[in-house]
Amino acid sequence: MIRILIVEDEPQMVTGLKDNFEIEGYQVDVAKDGESGLKKILDGNYDMVILDVMLPNLSGFEVCKTVRKKGDSTPIILLTARGEEIDKVLGLELGADDYITKPFSIRELIARIKAVLRRREDSELFKSKSKSVTIGKLEVNFSAYNAFDNSGQVEMSHKEFEILNFLWSKRNTTVSRDEILRIIWGFEESPTTRTVDNFIVKLRQKIETNPNKPQTILTVHGIGYKLIG
Repeated sequence: MIRILIVEDEPQMVTGLKDNFEIEGYQVDVAKDGESGLKKILDGNYDMVILDVMLPNLSGFEVCKTVRKKGDSTPIILLTARGEEIDKVLGLELGADDYITKPFSIRELIARIKAVLRRREDSELFKSKSKSVTIGKLEVNFSAYNAFDNSGQVEMSHKEFEILNFLWSKRNTTVSRDEILRIIWGFEESPTTRTVDNFIVKLRQKIETNPNKPQTILTVHGIGYKLIG
């Protein structure tokens, strides 16, 4: 059974989400502030976290950031009452898998949940078949979420592994920024391609011998990127 944690401080929202998720057959747990939500995520074994951004004690952004720093890859969908681009960008860069802006329909949220879970299953299936591969100056094992260079282990975020995994699966083929956003985050309409560009910069710093003159992740001007492998 799919286990979902709702981290939300609005009682009516919690009741509505919990009732609808249980109708879908999900097992539901609830936390009413950021601090208790963080503890439950790290202590629990959830398949999905629905995380409000505006929370007492710790914001949803702070919770998401801490979870990813701890190496926990539990899928997270952010709930936000604000629609500004900076909020969306920040949420994505902190490692959220998707976001949905209030007010929203429960059907849309459930569809997003199913899409994130499906993408995660597809990603895990690919990684389960892959052994360590050499990408630039790194030796990467996607199944174990680890990477090494000549000096030892290289710290990479969950989203960096996911993007690199996708580029490797499409190596020697140009992929657009919009395609990366759609596959990795599942957005039908891209909030901003700058998010992808920022992640590519971080990956190049770890993969390329000279990040200013990349030889492994190439920019295809006007389209996107190509990983040479």
